[in-house]
Amino acid sequence: MSIRFRCKRCDQVHDGIPAFHSDRPAQYWEVPEEKRETDVFLTSDSCVIADRFFFVHGCLEIPIIGTQETLVWGVWVSLKEENFFLWQDCYALPKRSHIGPFFGWLCTRIAVYPDTLLLKTMVHLRDDGVRPYVELEDTDHPLARDQRKGISLDRVMEIIHAVGAIDPRPSV
Repeated sequence: MSIRFRCKRCDQVHDGIPAFHSDRPAQYWEVPEEKRETDVFLTSDSCVIADRFFFVHGCLEIPIIGTQETLVWGVWVSLKEENFFLWQDCYALPKRSHIGPFFGWLCTRIAVYPDTLLLKTMVHLRDDGVRPYVELEDTDHPLARDQRKGISLDRVMEIIHAVGAIDPRPSV
């Protein structure tokens, strides 16, 4: 299976399943702009707001039915302080998958689904510098159902078109 799409951001044609990533948790936008420089510490993998709210960037993966591929949503999850610092302490370790998992709340809105903010999650650390795997609680929310059961290639194409690409088209 091969998918080709033209990216809205770079206007280049890419092959494969795109991954969609949010560059900051939804709560970032609640911090007044004039306070962000002093109250927010943000990297590509973590965010701390006002030394009270702690977030990690992970991967919510949805299997694509009939393939070995997944659609990846790069999402932010809030962790309680002690779990965040445990995550931070083992961040650079090559083998860390034995630590956790950690309970968290999803802090990313995914526009192609009904409100996803504050869905319950478990964050599973992965080895070799791979971002954590974010597992949604088993509920009837469409995103949780899709993570559990997978989605069709047609649905992937709809998502690519709606979220991250123009002129999506299958190719041989």
